[in-house]
Amino acid sequence: MSEDVGFAFELETDSLSDSLGKLLPRRALYIVTGEIGAGKSLIAQRLAYGLVANGVRTTMVTTELTTRGWLEQVNSLGYTLSDEADSGQFTLLSRFGVISDEVEDKVDIESILSSTALQSSDISIIDRASTILGHYDGNPDQLLSRLRAFCAEERSLMLLLDPDEITPEMMRILYASAEVAIEMRTSEIGGGLSRILAVTRFLRAAGPVQPRIGWRVEPSMGFIVDITAVS
Repeated sequence: MSEDVGFAFELETDSLSDSLGKLLPRRALYIVTGEIGAGKSLIAQRLAYGLVANGVRTTMVTTELTTRGWLEQVNSLGYTLSDEADSGQFTLLSRFGVISDEVEDKVDIESILSSTALQSSDISIIDRASTILGHYDGNPDQLLSRLRAFCAEERSLMLLLDPDEITPEMMRILYASAEVAIEMRTSEIGGGLSRILAVTRFLRAAGPVQPRIGWRVEPSMGFIVDITAVS
């Protein structure tokens, strides 16, 4: 079960928890940024699986995949969540439904935050939230007030954002106000792709926070901390 000071996401298969503060803080806003392909969805899937494994009620909202497609993707990583979804410990929502019934025009951040699933979860993750924030483009302060009201009631919220999809002012306000701010970075080194999880803020951490975490993903093994990726 989750502890009073935060939510555990530790797994025996990797050391991410040891490098990333041990627990995710309660009543907090988490921001994960990065361009398409930088690994935002992968880290969100790893965290969701770890949270559920530690008894944290978790909801994942995907704006990119069907529920079936999302479950198949995490299954390929070794993160099987089908039983937890059936039991209610984990809730998966998609704007595409189970197969491909898109309802994009009816989906916005307000309707998602007001849903029963998010209201009753300990942590909710929205991937990619930047595609559904258009209503607040001219008033990012109002958006921040809404997010804070959501998190005030013993809930935490993680937003995955592509900086190219929202205004610089909105990005600045969200990034500056989040308790946890992570940037997913990629670079080419020696002909290979280096992936870095850069932690720019982590308030109320229960353990050490490594500012740069190298990582890779392997089929059936999932997220792996790569100590050779950071010099």
